[in-house]
Amino acid sequence: MKSVTKAILLVGGKGTRLAPLTNRTPKPMLKVAGRPVTEHQIIKAREAGITELILATSYLAEVFEPYFGDGSRFGLSIKYAVEEVPLGTGGAIANAAAALNLADDDSVVIFNGDVLSSHSLQNQIQMHLEKSADVTLYLTKVTDPRAYGCVPFDASNRVIDFLEKMENPITDTINAGCYIFNSRSIKHIPRNTVVSVERETFPELLRNGAGLYGYLDNSYWIDMGTPQSFIKASRDLVLNPELSPATQGVKDEALIGEGVVIDPSANIGGGSSVEAGCRIGAGVVLWGSMVERNVIIEDGAHIHDSFIAENQKVAANQIVSNQLIG
Repeated sequence: MKSVTKAILLVGGKGTRLAPLTNRTPKPMLKVAGRPVTEHQIIKAREAGITELILATSYLAEVFEPYFGDGSRFGLSIKYAVEEVPLGTGGAIANAAAALNLADDDSVVIFNGDVLSSHSLQNQIQMHLEKSADVTLYLTKVTDPRAYGCVPFDASNRVIDFLEKMENPITDTINAGCYIFNSRSIKHIPRNTVVSVERETFPELLRNGAGLYGYLDNSYWIDMGTPQSFIKASRDLVLNPELSPATQGVKDEALIGEGVVIDPSANIGGGSSVEAGCRIGAGVVLWGSMVERNVIIEDGAHIHDSFIAENQKVAANQIVSNQLIG
């Protein structure tokens, strides 16, 4: 059985809902548990057998290559497909796939750039190959599916419909943002055209009788659409490093960068991450929060479930809860 070794990461989104975090950093390069979201996805892809990967970039495209290079330090090959004008999810897939030199029997894993999960990509790939599917979608169940695309499927896992956001969803099974396309399905997406894979490509494939299947996995999944969801994702991965093989160096429920100076009386934990060069004073409580580089937290400050941007100072005895600073 032919393996799946190629992948596309859709990392062109601006992340408007994440402002101000994305004013100078594209959403997929925001750090979660000390690593950019994209790095977590790259390592997940590598662990599932991916050897060749395209980053489909647009907003602040220039920041990706200096960090990821040719991919050799991550154990695979990375190339870049830059959209001069944003082409939507489908257009981005078509644009990036052109750099993969796909054979007729190739399939490609495609990741949305703002989703993290611990689902088994290996098992999703196996289902795709066993079903000889045109597309295999990773699905998960959520309590409130109104904000997501709903995907009903039958007893054989064949997708019946693809329904974008609706007020009264007919199922709690949603599109979780990781797909496997065979090359024939990708070639049906027009090049150099704005296309939504969710609103146009999937419904059209279903109308044409294509074999779309759903791989249901209810393990950890998070859509990082808001600043608080990014903080939560980072906290989750620090508290549960096994959720992502890219999470390294956690100790006592915290992730501390190089050169951080911490007073012995400070209390840091609850899934907090502190980047390099920070100074944390006496009696500080830092819990469930993200702290960027070169931050000074003065004596007695209490910080809970918050994000502190680089080069900021938190004053002595200040109380910060559920806030973005800087």
